[in-house]
Amino acid sequence: MEWKEGEYKISNDKSLLSVEEICGLLSKSYWASKRPREVIEKSIENSICYGVYHIEKQIGYGRIITDYATTYYICDVILDEEHRGKGLGKKLIECMIEFDEVCSGFGMLATKDAHGLYGQYGFKKDEKTFMRRIPII
Repeated sequence: MEWKEGEYKISNDKSLLSVEEICGLLSKSYWASKRPREVIEKSIENSICYGVYHIEKQIGYGRIITDYATTYYICDVILDEEHRGKGLGKKLIECMIEFDEVCSGFGMLATKDAHGLYGQYGFKKDEKTFMRRIPII
């Protein structure tokens, strides 16, 4: 899958991904700032990944974890601050859920600050049925 507009591109071609750029982006996030490179590399290997590119430089990222049958989880969605406010986050989510056949089942994600973005694509808060387990580090 590939989407292009002007100098921007979104693709799920893993060969285009830059682990260096992904590590840099995630190091600025509230959820993965201390995630080691080897964990990021393993997560890329085991996920459907999308990169957002300005010209040839990767400026965004998102991934889907799935069983390829009933359930998917969207995570690590991030854009470089310099490129926010241009609709690229919306386009990334749109590409992920509308162009990937795995996203026809039950979808989940976790966010502290992007409820408005995900709400536009049918995600709703569910405080009564969701449970989580946080590993002890």
